[in-house]
Amino acid sequence: MISGYNHWVYDWNRDEPGSETVVSRSVEFNDETLRDGLQSPSAKTPPLQAKMDFLHILAGLGISGVDIGLPASSPQVMEDTIFLAKEIARAGLPLKPNCAARTVLGDIRLVKEVSERAGIPIEVAAFIGSSAARSLAEGWDLNFLLKVTRESVSEAVHLGLSPMFVTEDTTRTHPDVLKQLYTAAIEYGARRICIADTVGFASPTAARRIVGYLRSIVADSGEDVAIDWHGHMDRGLGLMSTLAAFDAGADRLHGSAIGLGERIGNAPLDLVMANLKLMGYWERDISRLTEYVEWVARWTGVSIPWNYPIFGSDAFRTGTGIHASAIMKAMRMGDPDLVDMVYSAIPASWFGKRQTIEVGPMSGDANVAYWLSEHGMEVTSERMAAIRKLAKESDSMISDDEILDALQRLEDT
Repeated sequence: MISGYNHWVYDWNRDEPGSETVVSRSVEFNDETLRDGLQSPSAKTPPLQAKMDFLHILAGLGISGVDIGLPASSPQVMEDTIFLAKEIARAGLPLKPNCAARTVLGDIRLVKEVSERAGIPIEVAAFIGSSAARSLAEGWDLNFLLKVTRESVSEAVHLGLSPMFVTEDTTRTHPDVLKQLYTAAIEYGARRICIADTVGFASPTAARRIVGYLRSIVADSGEDVAIDWHGHMDRGLGLMSTLAAFDAGADRLHGSAIGLGERIGNAPLDLVMANLKLMGYWERDISRLTEYVEWVARWTGVSIPWNYPIFGSDAFRTGTGIHASAIMKAMRMGDPDLVDMVYSAIPASWFGKRQTIEVGPMSGDANVAYWLSEHGMEVTSERMAAIRKLAKESDSMISDDEILDALQRLEDT
């Protein structure tokens, strides 16, 4: 529930409609933009200085975890990963970095080298494909999966690293296989386990079920083990499934800025955070999310879609008469909260934005009057008629220049 709006927003999203109580519960986020996100085939790799700036944006948002690379992928990635880890140490950023690694001893040891050279602890996210499809393609059997799980987790513990054990394609893996793999990982020292919805297969219902299943595995182990959720967008369900995973008890949620990532991308962490803010689970300021998503557009070359929630160019823009009329009535009442919510599910002001009214073929008198007032012009019947005629003859929103030309022609007659 949005604080301050309770008196006129009735929230059917709650288990008990009308309840004002939000159950206090902590939530952590792990940003994947700099590693998993940059696997997008459409993304350019940002320069190191830009990546360094991005770490500071994450810290400002209160995002605690960040994937800074897969050191084993190349010598250049190894050096870049060390650079980012050193910046976290140098600036004293409140970030807990992690590095991806296959369940291969050499990969684990490279993460240890990054940690030593940077002088800070680094979590190792050791991953292995667990689904039948992946095992068939790779020629693996369960005995092999269990062997490399035990070896990699125990090696990480031996080296003084904190292991997070990740099963790839978790959401298409048989529960008996998951139980054996996660039980082995926990037995050998993993204190964080991660569900990876690698191909974005899970529905919200599936997310709740699998998180609940892993919670039972953790409970049976008797150990204090955190559960992460790592979602993807292949079916368009990544945002909903991530929120469902949190609802079911996941401790940390993964995602990337504007959902950048392989194929369709990862769960959009900016929208995950915004929704949890709306739900009352995240109390920190989220205004820097605008800077967060704009960083991606600037440095990766991946544009923010016009219809992307909150941050797209059309998010708080209307050219429809009925909508404009309601917004203007709220403006005349002098209630900025009402202006922000009468035709919007989330306040534009949270992100340094505002509701905007434009003129087009679906506009009414309210849009035209608003445009004239915004441009410091007296609202006259002649001006209204000239702009309305221009709008009705157009097949899209009309620009300020087009309106000014029409008004100039009116003055010249």
